[in-house]
Amino acid sequence: MQKWIKSVSFVFSISALLSVSFAAQPETENPYIFGIHPYLTAKELLERFTPLINYLSDELDQPVVLRVAKNYANHIQWVGEDKVDLAYLGPAPYVKLVDHYGLKHLLAKIQVAGQSTFRGAIIVSQNSLIKTLTDLRGKGFAFGSPNSTMSHFVPRFVLWQAGMTVDQLSHYQFIKSHENVVLGVLLGEFEAGAIKKDIFNRYVQQGIKVLTWTPPITVHLFVATHRFPQQQLDKVRQLFLNLNEHPKGKTILTSIKKSITGVTKVDDQDYNELRYILRTVEQLKNLEKSRQ
Repeated sequence: MQKWIKSVSFVFSISALLSVSFAAQPETENPYIFGIHPYLTAKELLERFTPLINYLSDELDQPVVLRVAKNYANHIQWVGEDKVDLAYLGPAPYVKLVDHYGLKHLLAKIQVAGQSTFRGAIIVSQNSLIKTLTDLRGKGFAFGSPNSTMSHFVPRFVLWQAGMTVDQLSHYQFIKSHENVVLGVLLGEFEAGAIKKDIFNRYVQQGIKVLTWTPPITVHLFVATHRFPQQQLDKVRQLFLNLNEHPKGKTILTSIKKSITGVTKVDDQDYNELRYILRTVEQLKNLEKSRQ
């Protein structure tokens, strides 16, 4: 096979390809496209995923380039319409992907602190007098992104289980990020908010506490689309699973996220509980719209 020199590229949109190259890449090579959602800045994502991209490029003996969607919906569309070859997906986007486009080839799911599930927290300030979820009636609540698993869908479901719907709050708002939620609660703009566990651990000393934990949800995963060569599927799946033992595996995984400790096999049924949660929240949203 023709030899080539590694190149890492980053795409802001379908029409604009911006490359950060360590050396020239032969034009005859057709790179595999690795798609990702824009959960961090372009610079941060490029830095975090470069070790993985280089590893896959080396082992597949073909260049792999990173493509970051302009938003979550765009990412789901790219993967669903097979406009990328490989992809990293959050649990909620994955469920939406399958609902709209059908199954893709599952490769592996990450493990965080040795677990393949993660939790979120509904938080209040340390000096808050709020003791239960029902105490939030008439109070303000901060969500992160409307597409976030742990900063919207799951905590909204948890509120509903406690007999609380968002129309019983004095106000609620989507303020983009988990960090913004923490800040909103600390500044008193909202009495409560929803964040994932690792963000809580990062800011617990700043004056927040947990009102309640969410149920555990299966973590992020890697998939291959139908445009990825069928004969390479077993190989690329094993490449992800081999990261647990590979000399550079720990560095590759912790570059993506410091708390990632490994990868493991994944099955579509791992996301059935989240499917139920998402469908319940969608029904709640439709019911709330009908009342307006």
